[in-house]
Amino acid sequence: MKLLIASGIFHPEPGGPATYLREVLPELAARGWAIRVLTFSDPAHMAAEASAAYAVTRIPRAGLAVRYLRYAAASRPLIAWADVIYLHSLGLPLISNGHAPRIVKIVGDVAWERAIRKGWIAPTTDIDAFQTIRSGSLAAEASKAWRALEVRRMDAVIVPSAYLKRMVTGWGAPPERVRVIYNALPLHHAELSLSQAEARAELSLDDRPTVLTVGRILPWKGVDALIAALRRVPDVRLVVAGDGESLPALKASAADLGERVVFLGRVPNARVQLYMRAADYVALYSGYEGLSHTLLESLRAGTPCIASDKGGNPEVIQHGVNGLLAPYTQNLDDAAAHLSAALSQAFAPGMRAKLAANAHVGMERFAFSSMIEATVRALEDAQAGRS
Repeated sequence: MKLLIASGIFHPEPGGPATYLREVLPELAARGWAIRVLTFSDPAHMAAEASAAYAVTRIPRAGLAVRYLRYAAASRPLIAWADVIYLHSLGLPLISNGHAPRIVKIVGDVAWERAIRKGWIAPTTDIDAFQTIRSGSLAAEASKAWRALEVRRMDAVIVPSAYLKRMVTGWGAPPERVRVIYNALPLHHAELSLSQAEARAELSLDDRPTVLTVGRILPWKGVDALIAALRRVPDVRLVVAGDGESLPALKASAADLGERVVFLGRVPNARVQLYMRAADYVALYSGYEGLSHTLLESLRAGTPCIASDKGGNPEVIQHGVNGLLAPYTQNLDDAAAHLSAALSQAFAPGMRAKLAANAHVGMERFAFSSMIEATVRALEDAQAGRS
């Protein structure tokens, strides 16, 4: 069977879809799928080598109109060739001159992300509220309507969490067309053999209670709430790995806490794994997560998590089993109160050891082999007209 992958980004560019496709496509090729990839690409990656398992057509990102026209033109023969089209972004300029069914993977709300990026709505706008409120922006409302229309036209939709299935069906996609296929870490994902003490020694960290938060520093990631919570809980240290637009303001806000808040900036993944092993907890007080790889990586490292009860987080973290869930709110004082209570519970005698012992509980749902098999079934069903 012939599979066209249509994406906005592709390896070696960074980003979730690029990483996902790099891991999944060799597995699909090994199961007999003939694969071709169509993607936009930065100039630096135009000559990037592709796998022997598939061919890649890269359209340079040079001028919005020009690149869309080139993408559309390149899509015509590929769509005619394909048995199934698997999209990894909405809004791609695909020319319909074939009858292949289309599946799209949805990992977030592109209308919400675009509205924040363009300044159509406040950067603190809650993603769940955005689904139902009138934003007051004609551009944002038009973007919402267009993404809903595009999704409803798909033959099938794949989402990585039940939370996102509820969101996508709220756009009008028939529930029977929307499949939950959990994200997973690949089998070769690095696993450290170091103990927590050895990891701390390698990082020159002392033995004080340590919480790590990882990811892009954006307004909805809740790092400001973690910093505020530290003022209510003595002795706990927060290590922040990542950069982003909110980082300068966060550094200024944490100045009074001194060395209790450590900003690492962007950290290579192998180094992040070391910090995860060294930390007592990984915290993710985010206002939005479809299904967080950070939580999966932390649990695989044997480190329990403190997470917001928002988005897909409760599908990974079982409160009191492999971590703690804190009620999410955008009010900073209330968020600090919820997180300080969670931190106090987390560092109560024996709690960390209890949660760490259960880090593996439920992880079978996120097995890489299960993700591949479920994806293959979705593609085959679409090709057979059973989506």
